[in-house]
Amino acid sequence: MSGFRRLPLAALLIGLPGLGSGCASLAPSEGGLPLGAVQISPPAVYQDWAQRTRACSGLEGDLSTVQFYVIPGVQTFSTKDGDKVGLWSREGRTDRIVIAGDYENHEMVVRHEMLHALLKQEGHPADLFANRCHLTWETWNSAGAD
Repeated sequence: MSGFRRLPLAALLIGLPGLGSGCASLAPSEGGLPLGAVQISPPAVYQDWAQRTRACSGLEGDLSTVQFYVIPGVQTFSTKDGDKVGLWSREGRTDRIVIAGDYENHEMVVRHEMLHALLKQEGHPADLFANRCHLTWETWNSAGAD
């Protein structure tokens, strides 16, 4: 044991809490959710919006299993692809929709992400997002909303 020095027990015990908190700060966020995302129970109006989204797209799907999150008090939030007002993601079998707090009650933003959840894919097929459902910034007001 030459060259090896034992730490006093007190020094070891003092250092453990810091070690634990250091590991926690290095842990990944829950399923890659944006910073500040808080899970919410979807407001009742989301059921109507889900029905409208299924109707315009012709897609069936159970949107009641989607987990909704809001980031309170923000207009946008950062993602790996830049700033967003809404984001759909799939972790395993779980669909998640994250909405910037300022858009939590914006029908087009919420329904846009619901359409992603129905499609189970990223990207914006024009036939669905623009032509049939009018769920883009460019088509929402011009179509008078469906």
